[in-house]
Amino acid sequence: MSASATQSAAATSSRIPNFFKLDMEARVEALRERGLLTDDDLRALQSGEHTLKAHIADKMIENVVGVFGLPLGLGLNFLVDGRDYIVPLSVEEPSIVAGLSGAARTARLSGGFETEVTDPILIGQVQVVDVPAAEDSLQGVDPARDALLARKEDILNLANSLHPKMVARGGGARDVEAFVHHGPETGSAMLVLHLLVDTRDAMGANIVNGMCEGIASLVESITGGKVFLRILSNLTDRALARARVRIPVENLSMKGFSGAEVRDGIVLASDLAQVDRYRAATHNKGIMNGVDAVAIATGNDFRAIEAAAHAYAARDGSYRGLTRWRVDDDGALAGAIEMPMKVGTVGGSLETNPTVRLNHRLLGSPNAAELAAVMGAVGLAQNYAALRSLATAGIQQNHMTLHARSVASAAGVPEALFDDVVDALIESGDIKVWKAEELVRRFASARRGGGDHAAKTADAAEPRSSACGKVILLGEHAVVYGRSALASPIPLAVEARVVDAADSNGVQLLIPRWGVEQRLPPSGEQATGAAGILALLLARLELAGRPMTIEVFPNVPRAMGLGGSAALAVSVVRALDSHFRLGLTPAEVNAHAFECERAAHGTPSGVDNTVATYGATMLFRARPGATPECTELPLGKPLPLVIGISGKESLTAKSVARVATAWQRNRPRYEGIFDQMDILARAAADAVRDGALADLGELMNLCHGYLSALQVSSPELEALVHIARQNGAAGAKLTGGGGGGAAVALCADGGEGVAAAFEKAGYEALRFEIR
Repeated sequence: MSASATQSAAATSSRIPNFFKLDMEARVEALRERGLLTDDDLRALQSGEHTLKAHIADKMIENVVGVFGLPLGLGLNFLVDGRDYIVPLSVEEPSIVAGLSGAARTARLSGGFETEVTDPILIGQVQVVDVPAAEDSLQGVDPARDALLARKEDILNLANSLHPKMVARGGGARDVEAFVHHGPETGSAMLVLHLLVDTRDAMGANIVNGMCEGIASLVESITGGKVFLRILSNLTDRALARARVRIPVENLSMKGFSGAEVRDGIVLASDLAQVDRYRAATHNKGIMNGVDAVAIATGNDFRAIEAAAHAYAARDGSYRGLTRWRVDDDGALAGAIEMPMKVGTVGGSLETNPTVRLNHRLLGSPNAAELAAVMGAVGLAQNYAALRSLATAGIQQNHMTLHARSVASAAGVPEALFDDVVDALIESGDIKVWKAEELVRRFASARRGGGDHAAKTADAAEPRSSACGKVILLGEHAVVYGRSALASPIPLAVEARVVDAADSNGVQLLIPRWGVEQRLPPSGEQATGAAGILALLLARLELAGRPMTIEVFPNVPRAMGLGGSAALAVSVVRALDSHFRLGLTPAEVNAHAFECERAAHGTPSGVDNTVATYGATMLFRARPGATPECTELPLGKPLPLVIGISGKESLTAKSVARVATAWQRNRPRYEGIFDQMDILARAAADAVRDGALADLGELMNLCHGYLSALQVSSPELEALVHIARQNGAAGAKLTGGGGGGAAVALCADGGEGVAAAFEKAGYEALRFEIR
């Protein structure tokens, strides 16, 4: 049974751009605007009236002394069987909500999750002991077992007579099974009857237990034995949820890892969980991180779901992972999960806990089958998120930020200072409660006597150096082949500082916001990535033997084609220059940064590091073996731009290599394209000087056509360009290497409408003016 065949789910998209950046009140308002919450829900959430009240809790369990709270978050981006779901998650562990939302966003790019669920069958067990001729039962000839099966219809009729309303709703007792077991301690045989009950949308524990109690006398009369235990089983292996997802390899790539590397790493990690029970236990715990969070939020018995899942994982005698990941025939990553999922959407805590009722409305008021399907998809998504982290940069990638937030909460940091203290904790590298308390005192003191700036500089004896990101308005890729590119700085920077190390253990690189904490290798040893690039830089500057800590604070989006790596290189060179008083000229800073870019990307044009160094709009042309031509351009009018962030990383080296391969196959044809792009870039420079925004926009549109012909665009970038033009942009095109990353739109009206349209479509938008 497919979840899409059940009653309707949430009618709105589960993509809410920048939801995590909003404050809590704004998040609630965003849900109301999308029709997911009523005005009453809004008031309840803002006032805290939705929480379970003590006098109600006192009636739910014994010895109540209070009410315990858990954070309630939302898993976004879920597309399950073609329907959008916003998934409520009640959980205290950091990274689960973010990991799920990110996994769901990746999955929705290729159609989301597909599911199926079986009928919601719950098993009741009736244990019969002291059965006559019990010894014969060990040879499978137990007349009592045969008698039970022969009277199956009588047993079912009696069970269903006890709950006629359940039968009227399409449920009820469906079948009877009987098994013979031998007790290892008592040495005696026992007969166990299974009563299979379809409980529909109810969790059904009380119903099944009541039926088992009700048929006990009949079972005794049929078997001649004595009924002992009469209770449901939490191994709900007749109520299964299955989910599957397929992720093309191009959607798997991330910073420092190709899509194929991510895919193969996930498959390898999955294989280990199939053959090693120690890994399988942690593998399955990760799945339950997501499943339990939904179960708690929707008022379901997460303990029963846990028990069933782990028992099912060992159903063949060996404990294994509940998911399997493989490479399909097209080279994509294919994942599947099958696990027991007996849940309910009526009765129980749903009737008493107002937050549970609210969460069901957020989900679109699903029935039990639909909720089971969503929870199966959540389990698969959570497993993907965990395996992706393990297979790439490690599970600690975002730990520093999450840990800092937890420490700030433990230290009782006031809300007004919370974000500042978290940032300062990360930057200090000393994420401790005492440090958070000290920072609170500093920030509070600084605000009384000099504002936020004083607070932020109070903890920084070493000043920061910075460099801006960039946007290429025309000429990317052609600039690699000696043609012109028009580029401008953007008001986002990467900052860096150098601090003397207290020990002699070499050089440490810290990028707290990216979760990077890496020690550079000793001189002479090879290294890759940022560490390798910085090691080469220090050797060029004759600083390789100096112990130090290099701290980087990036504000330019990573791998989005906005010059983040060049800005990082320039800011680090400037920080080294400042700290060690090297006396570098801007041209020398630019040259060192270019070498870093060459180590990172192979064949850079130099435009990124040049804009990062000089911070000016310019017409740039590389000249092999000679100094590039750089002409700073006065602006006849400010340039109002909106940048749309696709969310898919742009791998510049890969795009450049693809164009190079095509160029080598047919140089005259591609040289002609580059010549045309050069003409456009030079004409655009004139338009910038003259303040002719309409002309500049037209030239950008033409340039995007050539870039599409070079096959460096992507579906996301084409969507962004189309949205921008439909909403009034004078011109729009991809910017940077392509293949993902960002698009830039020129908007004579300031771009508010374009930015809103980007965000409505699920993309991030940056709006600013270049002057």
